[in-house]
Amino acid sequence: MLKKVLAVFGLCMMSASHAQLATGFNPPRANCCLAGAAQNLADQLKDWNQLGRYHAANEELRNKPAEPGRVVFMGDSITDSWSLAEAFPGRPYVNRGISGQTTAQMLVRMYPDVIALQPDAVVILAGTNDIAGNNGPQSLEMITQNLMAMAELARAHNIKVILCALTPISDKSVSGRKQSASRPPADILKLNAWLKEYAAKNQFPYVDYYSAVVDAKGEFRTALSEDGLHPNAHGYQLMKAAVATILKN
Repeated sequence: MLKKVLAVFGLCMMSASHAQLATGFNPPRANCCLAGAAQNLADQLKDWNQLGRYHAANEELRNKPAEPGRVVFMGDSITDSWSLAEAFPGRPYVNRGISGQTTAQMLVRMYPDVIALQPDAVVILAGTNDIAGNNGPQSLEMITQNLMAMAELARAHNIKVILCALTPISDKSVSGRKQSASRPPADILKLNAWLKEYAAKNQFPYVDYYSAVVDAKGEFRTALSEDGLHPNAHGYQLMKAAVATILKN
């Protein structure tokens, strides 16, 4: 035991020998409630995929006969913030978007949040948070494999698959945030090109949200987004028009 302690002490001394004394004390400001913050993070990690978000709502739907024409919208914050009841009044459309999620997290949610609800169709809008690296670096192949897995799972359960293009970003938003720093436009175009080709090969309907809201310079039209990433009410209206044509077929 003493040898281990001495060894650790020796490593600390070696590290210290290469350290440099600070000329001033200016550490980052600490949260006032670190214990609570740590517990909150630990609790969140227990449900990393956020299966609990819609668990009660799913149970309620499963206890009722599946409604004809039910459609599940699977996605991230762009879907999560979309009021489907207002956009499609009277339609049995179910929102299963979760802010910040990547395709890997959505893939885990496919059974409880989509397949178990027995919808006629699923509308998948996913990938922008993968590009942003929300859960670490992702290659294009990793993202597309998750999307393929979601699509193939749905098709295997006789659920119509509707794939959607990612919306563009803009650095000229009201908020002033530089969205391109985490979501390079070129990467969005690459994923959209793959989505369009994959949808055509597999005869999946493809909803071109990108073209619906992009400007001549390839950016999210400033009138359609406050932060250059999420649609505003007008932006959602254009997205509704794009997907409504597919949903009527």
